[in-house]
Amino acid sequence: MAPIDCGGWGLFGLVATAVLTTVLIGAQLGGLTRMDLPLMLGTMVVRDTDRARVVGALMHLVIGQAFALGYAVAFALLETTNIWLGAALGVLHGFVALLFIVPLLPGVHPRMASTRAGPDPTEGLEPPGPLGLNYGTQTAWVTLVAHVLYGAALGLLLAP
Repeated sequence: MAPIDCGGWGLFGLVATAVLTTVLIGAQLGGLTRMDLPLMLGTMVVRDTDRARVVGALMHLVIGQAFALGYAVAFALLETTNIWLGAALGVLHGFVALLFIVPLLPGVHPRMASTRAGPDPTEGLEPPGPLGLNYGTQTAWVTLVAHVLYGAALGLLLAP
């Protein structure tokens, strides 16, 4: 196993997460999706939506760093890295997010309605549904593109 690029992971994990977050927020502002990831994450711990977006953005940066470490470990185990390998890992990462993480959010999110129990008038967020499609038909594609760009950035920037 090659050594892990710890310096690169620390810096480029933030860069890749910023790229992913920018794509998701840009898609939301452009009307391609209603998914507001900083809001979704932040309202897990803060009720006020303005503060929740700030907290959620910081949470997403931390989560992005954790995933970037996973990419760095994968590159070290494979003893290679390139933009295509990073993009392929991004596809896998995107599918994991869409098929497992996002649909499971209502089970752990204290302010999100459940698709099984129906909306509770005290809940603030609509559940994402399968592939996040409750937030718009383009949500899945936007999410995949964002994760492919995240992986490609790490594949390009991290040392093998």
